[in-house]
Amino acid sequence: MTPNTAYQFLPTIDSPADLRALPEATLPVVADELRHYLIETVSQMGGHFAAGLGTVELTVALHYVLNTPRDRLVWDVGHQAYPHKVLTGRRQSLRTIKQLNGLAPFPNRSESEYDTFGVGHSSTSISAALGMALAEQLKPSTDSGERRRHVAVIGDGAMSAGLAFEALNHAGSIKTDLLVILNDNDMSISENVGALSNYFARVLSSRFYTGFKEGSKKILSGIPAARELARRSEEHVKGMVLPGTIFEEMGFNYIGPIDGHDIHTLVRTLRNVSALRGPQFLHVVTKKGKGYLPAETDPIKWHGPGPFDRDKAEIFREKSSGPSYSQVFGQWLCDMAAADPRIVGITPAMREGSGLVEFSKQFPQRYFDVAIAEQHAITLAAGLACEGMRPVVAIYSSFLQRGFDQLVHDVALQNLPVTFAIDRAGLVGSDGATHQGAFDVSFLRCVPGMTLMAPADENECRQMLYTAITLPGPAAVRYPRGQGPGITPLRPMQAVPVGQGEVRREGRSGLAILAFGTMVQSATLAADKLDATLINMRFIKPLDEQLVLSTARSHSALVTIEENVIAGGAGDAVLETLSAHGVSIPVLQLGIPDRFIEHGTRAENLATAGLDSQGIDFAIRAWRQLPKRVV
Repeated sequence: MTPNTAYQFLPTIDSPADLRALPEATLPVVADELRHYLIETVSQMGGHFAAGLGTVELTVALHYVLNTPRDRLVWDVGHQAYPHKVLTGRRQSLRTIKQLNGLAPFPNRSESEYDTFGVGHSSTSISAALGMALAEQLKPSTDSGERRRHVAVIGDGAMSAGLAFEALNHAGSIKTDLLVILNDNDMSISENVGALSNYFARVLSSRFYTGFKEGSKKILSGIPAARELARRSEEHVKGMVLPGTIFEEMGFNYIGPIDGHDIHTLVRTLRNVSALRGPQFLHVVTKKGKGYLPAETDPIKWHGPGPFDRDKAEIFREKSSGPSYSQVFGQWLCDMAAADPRIVGITPAMREGSGLVEFSKQFPQRYFDVAIAEQHAITLAAGLACEGMRPVVAIYSSFLQRGFDQLVHDVALQNLPVTFAIDRAGLVGSDGATHQGAFDVSFLRCVPGMTLMAPADENECRQMLYTAITLPGPAAVRYPRGQGPGITPLRPMQAVPVGQGEVRREGRSGLAILAFGTMVQSATLAADKLDATLINMRFIKPLDEQLVLSTARSHSALVTIEENVIAGGAGDAVLETLSAHGVSIPVLQLGIPDRFIEHGTRAENLATAGLDSQGIDFAIRAWRQLPKRVV
């Protein structure tokens, strides 16, 4: 379609029922219009892009064949779900996606009955869909006569996580009716192979083939030698022409691979597969960015762009006033690796986001992208540390949640020198509740032997990372998404004295603000207005207890501010110190409130949480009018 082409069918589709009312012959046009609408819309407001373009035909076919929302369709991660949102009544609202009070960036149960499971982190779809299928078996029969189908759509990247294989292993062992669709967008199929694969898919999903296979098993059940010969023959034949042996061994009936952009083959195959009983595995090959050449050529660049000129393929970017924290980390790691051959960089599939592109080019032998496998990333680092290496795990705060047991059991318990570079710590903005880094202080502060630092600016980030790599045990540096206050990192590296904060401002009002990390910048203006003492605490663990105690004894009230939930956070560490030493002083704790913060810009997230300069000033002034809580 050209930019000026009018939409024929898409404006008439406000639900999948409208789609199912159309003749099958119209589906290629529907898919073309849907793809064009995605390009037109995302180019104006930004958002996840390449993955959704690749699932247009699959989404149309699924909603055409399935009776959604009665049939449960579970999308993994959600990057691929923009077409799903359009076809399920949210076409006009797509322009608000990821914006404050707009559509959620991923499927969200509170947003639509068609979003059967809330997602954001990968590899959960098979477990969730299996749980739904088991619940259907356990519920009293409704005698409706219609079997509810349960379908999980998972990408090849998400299949690398152990959770996906744990779910496959369980589903294959209990023979529950379940369809798992592998959206494989990293395998190319030539025309001949595609045609052959489509043929096999139709054959292997047909009632004749499955009936013949099951019937043969019954006939041969009394002849062990013949049964074993038949089993081996089937395995060898399928193994030669199909890559699904591993899924067959796990108890699934494997079908595919098929061309995920041939909508008629998709519809016919889905109809066949949906009628089968037991666990089914359909392998669908798609192309990320399909229909927009720049995204097809560079799907990583176009994974989640901001607004862009679709004709010139130019992404509009705000002018940068300095390096982001991710870039500061990336440069530090390259500098350290050049000076120390023991340095190793590890990422769970976040090379670009974590700032590791240059490191991966300069030190390919010491760079390990383990795919979406956070647990493995951490234990891998532990193994490297056991043999004298100095591994650095670059990981988002919200993804570190998935590897907590490995951090405790494999790293901290053995006091291994693993450095955790925790990106996206605090409020991240448009990716919303699933990606907010709101909990890492709370779950790291309780781990024995852990050193936890929070830099106030870019230079402190570089120096703290260097400090972490010099320590004999595990250490973490948490820093936010985007840019800091604009302090140029100094190339010479010098360790920060462990457990020592610094006084940034001496006030005369009797009030002292103890700020952690990013909140130093937010609290500076409030401290000036209130004539308060401002302290950059720098270390959450070990806490600068002497500075806390001396400040408490020389002031009439304290305020702690952190970009983490209050429960178990840095403010609690201050209260524990005061209590242990019998110091009584009013304390106000400010942090992320006890609720999930939804999507918006990072600035809007901070304002929502009351952690911008205005919110901090307001909270302190309101508190000082109330009776003081003494600890």
